[in-house]
Amino acid sequence: MAFASPLVLWALVLLPGLWWLLRLTPPAPKRVTFPALRLLLGLSATEETPARTPWWLLVLRLALCALLIIGLARPLLHPDAAPAAGGGPLLLLVDTGWAAGRDWPERQQALDRLVTQAERQDRPVLLLTTATSAGGEAPQVQGPLSATAARRLVQALAPQPWPSDRAAALAALDTAQRTGPLAGITVDSYWLADGLNDGSVGALANRLRSLGRVTVMTAGADHGPLLLRAPNNGAGALMVPVERAEGSQPQPIAVEALGEDGRALGRVEGIFTPGQRQLALPLTLPGELRNAAVRLHLEDRTGVGATLLLDDRWRRRPVGLASAGPGGDSQPLLSSLYYLDRALAPYAEVRRGVVPALLEGGVSVLVLPDMGTLAQGDTSRIARWIDQGGVLVRFGGPRLAHETPPMGEETLLPVRLRGGDRSLGGALSWTTPAHLAPFDDKSPFAGLDVPADVTVSRQVLAEPAPDLGDKVWARLEDGTPLVTGERRGKGWLVLLHTSADPTWSNLALSGLYVDMLRRLVSLSDGLPGGIGGNAGGALPPLLVLDGQGRLVAPSALAQPLEPQGAGGQDGASATEIGPLHPPGYYGVGDRRRALNLGASVAPLVPMEPLAGVAYQGFGGTRETDLRPWFLGLAAILWVVDLFLSLVARGLLPSPARWPIRWPGPWRRGPATIALVLVALLTAPHTRAASSDEEIVRATTANWLAYVETGDRAADATTKAGLLGLGEQLNRRTAVDVAGAMGVNLDKDDLALFPLLYWVVTPGQGALSDAVVAKLNQYLHGGGMILFDTRDQGSPDAGIQARLRELTRGLDVPPLAPVGPDHVLGRTFFLMQDFPGRQAGGQLWAEATEGRLNDGVSPVLVGGNDWAGAWAVDGQGRPLNAVVPGGERQREMAYRFGINLMMYALTGNYKADQVHVPAILERLGQ
Repeated sequence: MAFASPLVLWALVLLPGLWWLLRLTPPAPKRVTFPALRLLLGLSATEETPARTPWWLLVLRLALCALLIIGLARPLLHPDAAPAAGGGPLLLLVDTGWAAGRDWPERQQALDRLVTQAERQDRPVLLLTTATSAGGEAPQVQGPLSATAARRLVQALAPQPWPSDRAAALAALDTAQRTGPLAGITVDSYWLADGLNDGSVGALANRLRSLGRVTVMTAGADHGPLLLRAPNNGAGALMVPVERAEGSQPQPIAVEALGEDGRALGRVEGIFTPGQRQLALPLTLPGELRNAAVRLHLEDRTGVGATLLLDDRWRRRPVGLASAGPGGDSQPLLSSLYYLDRALAPYAEVRRGVVPALLEGGVSVLVLPDMGTLAQGDTSRIARWIDQGGVLVRFGGPRLAHETPPMGEETLLPVRLRGGDRSLGGALSWTTPAHLAPFDDKSPFAGLDVPADVTVSRQVLAEPAPDLGDKVWARLEDGTPLVTGERRGKGWLVLLHTSADPTWSNLALSGLYVDMLRRLVSLSDGLPGGIGGNAGGALPPLLVLDGQGRLVAPSALAQPLEPQGAGGQDGASATEIGPLHPPGYYGVGDRRRALNLGASVAPLVPMEPLAGVAYQGFGGTRETDLRPWFLGLAAILWVVDLFLSLVARGLLPSPARWPIRWPGPWRRGPATIALVLVALLTAPHTRAASSDEEIVRATTANWLAYVETGDRAADATTKAGLLGLGEQLNRRTAVDVAGAMGVNLDKDDLALFPLLYWVVTPGQGALSDAVVAKLNQYLHGGGMILFDTRDQGSPDAGIQARLRELTRGLDVPPLAPVGPDHVLGRTFFLMQDFPGRQAGGQLWAEATEGRLNDGVSPVLVGGNDWAGAWAVDGQGRPLNAVVPGGERQREMAYRFGINLMMYALTGNYKADQVHVPAILERLGQ
């Protein structure tokens, strides 16, 4: 035990003097009526002394004073290690980059404890974050701050979705040491590090050591950051690379694929072995589910590093292989379609047929293996399809070489060709087969290795033209074009100047052939006609990821992304992640490009141990403030002393005159009476289970009910939250709320309340069979329960396990994420999401609205801590900070609470609004 204000304990030395004063008390005066002669009777010459204070009353008053003194000294049980005492300020250096999002709530709790300890020592606080702010401001030292101002800043801190800039933080320290608040003073520094080394760790640690004592707080090797890299579109599976910084311990992980509505479409597990820092997990999904996946997520992890957004580049596009006729080729093993099919089938949805049928069925890429002059109708149809965003890939061959169309006609070729072809022994021949030259950096094939054994013996030649060099994507060693391409409208037109089979080149027999075709397929943005906006224009930010890995609206500072280049490589791959280009979705409408953090983060390097600094973990605090207990007990003893004083002075009847037949030992036992009063006042308050008075009270007014969990802090917050929500309901709606009422599941009648707010806490035990039966009866009878896990900021496996334990045996229907079209989003206010004290969490409700309970879901599950956002004090002021949206987010939390109560009280009648257009049409309006 320790004391936050130990100097107050000096008042204990006054207790002996107080004891001496209290032990002598004159007897209480009494009024007695008697004759005057009575004065002569009973005269005594002996000297009388005042009666002494009873020992039990003396002990009671001394204990009261001692409890008061000790309570004012702020006793702490299992106190946290406080910073070394000193007169200088406390410097808090906080890594706020992406790697800190994994355990951000623990970091905020550690910061709050440090601020509290600085407040106890009456020390100012300096705050420095290492990541560029969302507004683009570079790191700078803030302060000196009072404890109240520092606590407010700490509560508003949030991790950023880009790396920390410790070099900028070091420059901020230099500036503050020269001309700022650090000039000429000594400080104690606490560095809340993210565990990564960016090259500036040593210099920053040296600068902190020059200022004073340094303590580094980290999460430990077992809880280091994990990063999802861009997946590889493998044959049959999506290979998902996962990287960690420290690899000394085994670590199991799991990756989930999520759809647009938040449902899990697939899952793959893996484990890091000791010493392993990179792991590729094969995520196998059917074609339709793979195309429906929009996000990959590390299970039980938060932060932008554990989230990876998917776009069309990781979907299986439909590719059409055009044949000369409906019957196909008579010798399939010798045809070009055979080699194209084998190369594309693992990575795309391959379809065969004639050109009109393929275009009508919808394809992203159309491949024409050696087809000469096309029919006029097919030519115009393909040209319109390319303008809308299609990718046409053509191959050379005998037909194309000898059927060059006249000038002025639509050729569907990126370059004009010479008549004939170039082959071994021909007029434009070479003596030996030609090898491929390395690919240019601007080519879509940039980065592919050219095997030395790939040769070309025959090709179609391009006519020289001023713009020919801009259209060449691959060349032979002698400089002649092998692959040419150009943009047509929103699509691409590509020609490989050799055959698709091994007759003119052995390219079709190599792995390079597969890689080149995959790059060409990736040119497509999806099905033509579904692409919004200008394909050649910049891509504005659509939705961006915050530091917790949640999709939010972009800030005004976010800038558009450069469009996809000719090579199909997203311009985001070379884009620096930061306030101007945060990770997220960029585009217009259905045309979206995903910009992910992993593309711009260097390989993760763990932070090495630093010399001359102390290390400490974040950890959960065991500190308990005993001041309320001591002061509360002192108040109880004061009430007892007041009662006994009134009895002794005759202002209250003595116990002997009470109309009660006291047993003998109780008749003159004030000490016994005092003990009884103390026991009654300190006994836990219990209420009658479902008494008539309680039932009348609950049914004559609307009460917001919550389940009593046994956790006093959680129950107090929940009650304050429901009181705050009730005030808003009274102010904005016709619902008249009398207040908030706790419900004991074992004793109280649940049918009195339409909605139960249930906070899931770690200390809740399993439900008895009787309680499970009562809850099932409540749900079947039209009741609704909102389970709040309060773990949106940091998913807690223990809380999730406790939720499963509490709901075991309950008749909970299949749940699904609540989408923007759910009736809960329009019962009173129109809402798209449902934030609480935390934002971005998913709210779950019954998957299909049934006929029971007017279609209202009997169970809702979420983790945004709505009661924490609603909670107010006695003056109506908010009790908790709301992050990251501030007061605007609190307003949206109140709106969700109002919608929730309307949903519970009125059912889903607002869902009928979906039929309004049909009703108006029938009415002729």
